[in-house]
Amino acid sequence: MTEKKTSDSQLRASKKWQEKNKEHMNYIRKRSGAKGYIKIATAEDLDELIQLINERKKVLNEE
Repeated sequence: MTEKKTSDSQLRASKKWQEKNKEHMNYIRKRSGAKGYIKIATAEDLDELIQLINERKKVLNEE
């Protein structure tokens, strides 16, 4: 039988934080996915991403 390494109180605290910070958790998941995708992307994929990034930066700079 495997011994549990995380206490019940820590699991409850983590769950409470995640429920309170759903938007931030979603951001972290998407950022992680983007980084993983970049590692396997083709040159063409990266060119497209660069274009999308530049467009997004332009929008952010206009705000």
